[in-house]
Amino acid sequence: MTDARHILVLPDRETAEEVAEKVAELLRLAEEPEPVRDALAGEDDAEDAQWLVVVESEVSDPAALATLAEAHEGWLERD
Repeated sequence: MTDARHILVLPDRETAEEVAEKVAELLRLAEEPEPVRDALAGEDDAEDAQWLVVVESEVSDPAALATLAEAHEGWLERD
């Protein structure tokens, strides 16, 4: 199991909310992670924002999170 922070980077809020729900189910979390808006550096336009789903719990299979993010046009970063 890995206990690093896992950050799923997603293209929009709706997608991030959907992925947060799936992450909660996949990891059997008591609560869904809250999607967070991350404006791109130097960009003021809301259209240029990415959305993050941050998972701060033990993850036995980080590859499953990466696959989930990629299936929704995103990617996984580890902190």
